[in-house]
Amino acid sequence: MATGKLIVIAAPSGSGKTTLVKRLLEVCPHLSFSISACTRQPRPGEVHGKDYYFYSEDEFRALIDKDAFVEWEMVYTGKYYGTLKSELQRIWDTGHSPLIDIDVQGALAIKKKFPDIARTIFIEAPSVEELRRRLKARGTETEETLEERVNKAVHELRFAQYFERIVINENLEEATAELLKVVEEFTR
Repeated sequence: MATGKLIVIAAPSGSGKTTLVKRLLEVCPHLSFSISACTRQPRPGEVHGKDYYFYSEDEFRALIDKDAFVEWEMVYTGKYYGTLKSELQRIWDTGHSPLIDIDVQGALAIKKKFPDIARTIFIEAPSVEELRRRLKARGTETEETLEERVNKAVHELRFAQYFERIVINENLEEATAELLKVVEEFTR
C-alpha cells in the first residue's frame, strides 16, 4: 500500500465537525474525502460510492475476512462501519491526502496503524451545555435521544487527550482558520 499523509477528524455530535470538514475540503484541493463503508441502509438521496460504500452484513464480514479495512467496528448490533484500504489507496493514487471523518475509536485505531503519516484532530464544542443547545436547536432529537447523544459526547470527550490536536469550535471562522493551519502545517 503506497502511503501519503492522512487527516483524521473526530468529534462528538453537535461539535460542528461536518461543517468544518466541508469548509476544509472547499479550501484544500490537496485533500479528498475518504468515503466510509457501512452496513446501514442508504438514506434518501444517498449514493453508493459517493456518500458511503453500502454493503450487506455478509459482504462487510467477507471484507473483514479479506483484511480489506484499515479499521472497522460494529457500532450497533449488526451495523458495521469501516475505512477501506482501497479507499485510502484510491485517494493517494490521485496525489491527494485522505480526509477521514470518523468516530473517536476509529480515529485512534487509524493513528495506531499509521503513527507517522496520520494527524488526528478532535473537534470540541466550547462546553457540554453549548453542545446540548446545538443538538436541541437541530430539532431532530427527542428528549431521550438528546440525553443519549449528550452522554455519548461526555464519554467521547474523555478521549480528546489522545488526539494530537484539539480545535474548540466556539466561533466557526476561528475554528476553520485553526483547523486549516493544523492541516497545512502537517501536509506540506
